[in-house]
Amino acid sequence: MPSADSENGDHIDDPSEDALLDLISELDDTDNTFIVIQLDEDDPAWFASVAVCDEGGYEIVLRDSTRREHKVTTDTDIGAIANGLIVWLAGRNYPGQPTQHISTF
Repeated sequence: MPSADSENGDHIDDPSEDALLDLISELDDTDNTFIVIQLDEDDPAWFASVAVCDEGGYEIVLRDSTRREHKVTTDTDIGAIANGLIVWLAGRNYPGQPTQHISTF
């Protein structure tokens, strides 16, 4: 399962949408500027991060090397960000679980 870590040291195992909402709402532009969500392993295949933008709002980075996915967006709605992260995390591969295959017929 993934964990979420903020710059100020907050750590949440298997974060829920509400937990991500709380972590994002606690970000500021001085000493708690980002959170990272990833698996607790040496070289995780994927990660997501949310960082405070200088001009306001948040930068969201979604990176999954197994799918050659790297998406960077900005948003100001922390509810939408937390929801988007949960949806994205649901589509990731986790150790011990079968790989998800999507096919179109």
